[in-house]
Amino acid sequence: MSSFAGQPSSPSPSPPPSPTSGVPTPSLAARLRVAAGDIKLAHSVFAMPFAVMGAFLARDAGHPWSDFGWMLVIVVVCMVLARTWAMLVNRIVDRKFDAANPRTARRALASGRLSLRSAVGIALGCAGLFVLAASAFYWLFNNPWPAMLAIPVLAWIAFYSFTKRFTSLCHVFLGGALAASPAAAAIAVNPSSLADTPAVLWMAGMVLFWVAGFDVIYALQDVEFDQRTGLFSIPSRLGPTRAIWLSRAMHAAAFACLVTAAMVEPRFGVIFWIGVGLVGVLLCLEHVVLARRGKAGLDMAFFTLNGIVSCVLGIAGVADLLIG
Repeated sequence: MSSFAGQPSSPSPSPPPSPTSGVPTPSLAARLRVAAGDIKLAHSVFAMPFAVMGAFLARDAGHPWSDFGWMLVIVVVCMVLARTWAMLVNRIVDRKFDAANPRTARRALASGRLSLRSAVGIALGCAGLFVLAASAFYWLFNNPWPAMLAIPVLAWIAFYSFTKRFTSLCHVFLGGALAASPAAAAIAVNPSSLADTPAVLWMAGMVLFWVAGFDVIYALQDVEFDQRTGLFSIPSRLGPTRAIWLSRAMHAAAFACLVTAAMVEPRFGVIFWIGVGLVGVLLCLEHVVLARRGKAGLDMAFFTLNGIVSCVLGIAGVADLLIG
């Protein structure tokens, strides 16, 4: 993978111009649009299908479908709010690094399109709404666990943003943050499901290794910057070639967890096994694209193929669970 190494860094961008006193304050709607565009709200697709599948795995057959439908709606709302919180925390704490990195200098906080005050306000608003939404499981379904775990979950998924300052395992922390999605959804729907449905934990393990593996790939873009600024990442510490091999090993571990989840859950049948096979093909294709195209293939490998992986598994898993 020599195509990732030895590329010169782009010159540092000029600092963004200071806002003038005559510029009117953007409306709340405008600030929300800027924030949503900056954190790419559509990328919730990476974790959302796993949360939905976790909810379906945990569903008690005795629950009315009407109750489960509302649970599913609240799970989706919580997922969007939690991801928005975590991504805004990332933008807030990394704003100075983002401004100095040519690849990220146009992000909303780094470029000045979104003020720090607005970003903090939106992040705290999402955190508060997340706690309220999680508490709805207690008010509506007499399940206190989501409300009790809401603040620890918010702290956990925000912690990743700080890990690149002290450990190269930051990619694993990101994987762990997203791996909470199927487990959290299962607890919200049925608190005893983690003990009764081991496939939920195997799916969480799959998400952990899958996300960590593709985050290692994503970090290949910033090798020189991370080395220059003292930030930690596997590519900046091991070099691109070894990092790519480690990413492949993580994706192999993710596939092993996925196969185990399919084996231990009797409700998974032919449809899910077809999904498992397609995911194996897609993960291999991801690394073939990187091997052939280098950095030019990152968008396809990171966003397109991984988005398809998530959707394929979510659709196949839910389809089998509904049939079963």
